[in-house]
Amino acid sequence: MRRVVSLFLPNWSVDRLRRRLGADAPPPDRPLLLTGRTGRKRIVTACNAAAAACGARVGMAATQAQALIPGLDVRDADPNGDADALERLALWAMRRYAPVCQADPPDGLVIDITGAAHLQGGEAALLRDLTARLHGAGVTGRGVIGPTWGAAHAVARFRADQTLIADDGVDSALAPLPLEALRLPADLTASLRRMGFERIADIAHRPRAPLQLRFGAMLGRRLDQAYGRAAEPLVPVEAPETPRVERIFAEPIGAAETLARYAERLVETLCVQLEALGLGARRLDWLCFRIDNRIEAVRIGLAQPIRDVRRLTRLLTDKIETIDPGFGIDRMTLAASAAEPLNWRPAATRLGAEAAPDVSMLVDSLSNRIGADRLYRLAPVESEVPERSIRKVAPLAAPTGAAWTPDWPRPTRLFRRPEPIETMALLPDNPPTHFTWRGIRRRIRRADGPERIFGEWGRRDAEMWAVRDYFQVEDEAGERFWLFRAGDGEDPTTGSQAWFIHGRFG
Repeated sequence: MRRVVSLFLPNWSVDRLRRRLGADAPPPDRPLLLTGRTGRKRIVTACNAAAAACGARVGMAATQAQALIPGLDVRDADPNGDADALERLALWAMRRYAPVCQADPPDGLVIDITGAAHLQGGEAALLRDLTARLHGAGVTGRGVIGPTWGAAHAVARFRADQTLIADDGVDSALAPLPLEALRLPADLTASLRRMGFERIADIAHRPRAPLQLRFGAMLGRRLDQAYGRAAEPLVPVEAPETPRVERIFAEPIGAAETLARYAERLVETLCVQLEALGLGARRLDWLCFRIDNRIEAVRIGLAQPIRDVRRLTRLLTDKIETIDPGFGIDRMTLAASAAEPLNWRPAATRLGAEAAPDVSMLVDSLSNRIGADRLYRLAPVESEVPERSIRKVAPLAAPTGAAWTPDWPRPTRLFRRPEPIETMALLPDNPPTHFTWRGIRRRIRRADGPERIFGEWGRRDAEMWAVRDYFQVEDEAGERFWLFRAGDGEDPTTGSQAWFIHGRFG
C-alpha cells in the first residue's frame, strides 16, 4: 500500500527570513509580519506567533495590522525566494528520505516513502528525524503519514492529534475536518457552506451525481484523491547536476524478466555517463512510471562509489519483487542521486602481494536487504568507561587509529546495560564467592581483580567520585563473566555498593 508524507511548514516565510537575517533577526517575541500586494491593496501574507497573538492574520490589510499592533515589524514578502527555497528543501528530503519528493507550495512538501521507511527505522522514526532536523535548522514543521497525499495533507494542516493514518483509517481521520481540508477553491467552499455543508463527513458519502451537477467535477475529484479512489501523481524533484538516464516504451511493460532486462540497459548507459565524469555511484534511484500516473520507486545504497554494471544490475534486480507494475510501466528513469569521485587503486601495494579481499559486494547486498543502519562494525573510543569505549562506524570506514588498552582483557560480549545480580563478597577487595543471575546460582571457582575504573568527572558532576571495581570470574562449569561493584566497598558516595554483571567471555 502506498504511504505518503505531507510536511506542513506553517511559518515557512517567517522562518526563512529569520534564517537569512541570522544574528540581525528580530527577537521571537516581537510581532513580525510580511506583506505583499493583491492588485493595489497591501495585505498580510505571513506573520509570526507574536503577531498572531495580537490579532494579525493572513489576508488582513497591512494598514489595519499596523493600527492594531504597536511596535509591529513590517517587512516585504519574497514569494519567489520562498518557492525556490522550498524546491531546495525538497531536494534535501529526496536525497535523505525517499526518491520521490515534490514541493507542495506555498508551505509544504510531499514525499512518497513507500518501501523506504524501514531505512530510517520505520514511519514514526522517519517523522521524528524529519521534524527534528527541521527544528534544529530553525524551521517549524509538522508531518503526517497516510495512504494518500490528500488525506495526509488535510490531517497535517487541520488536526494536531494525529501523525499516522492507517490504510483503513482515512474516513475516520477526514470526517471531522472542515471543507477547506480538501484543497478546494475558496468560492467552491463558500458555495458548499451556503448549502449547509460544513465538514467532509457531510459530503463524503452523498450521491455523487447531484453534487457534480451543482458544484462541478473538482469536488468529486478531490474526494476521490483523498480517499484513494483516484490517483494523484507526484512529479519528483530533480537535481540538474544528477547523472540520469531515461527509457520510454511504445507499449507498457510489466513482466519481471522485462524489467530486469531494461534495468541492465539503463545501468549500462548510466555507467558510461559516470565514467565520462570520473564518478562512481553511491546511491541509485530507479523510478518506474505506471500508466495510471503512479510511480514505483527503488532506492539502493552502496558502501563505496562503483560503476560496475553487473554489480549494480544485480542489486537493482533483487528489488524487482517490490515493484507493482499495475497495468504496465511506460517510462523508466535511473539516477545516481549520490555520486563521488572514483579513483583507480592498485589491487596490491607491493609486487607479489595478495590483494585484500573485497567485501563491499556483501556489504551492499546485506545493507539493501536489512537496512543500512543495521549493518556496522565497532571501533574503539578513548574512554575508560566500558560502555563508552566503543562506537558504531560504517562497515568499510577507514581505521580510526584508536585502540583498547591491553592491560586488562575485555569480554567478547558486552551487555547493552549492566544487569543486577545477587552475590556475596568480603569487602572491600575480595571477589564474590558466588552470584545469582537470571535465576541461576553460580559458584565461583577462580577470579581475577579488582580493576578499578573511575567515573569521567568532565561529563557530569554525578561521576566526580564514582568508582567501579571489576572482576573476571569463572564458575564451576568453566564459563567466564565480567562482574563489578558500584563503589569502592566502603564509601557510599562512590556508589551504591550493588553488584552487576556487564559481560561474558567466550
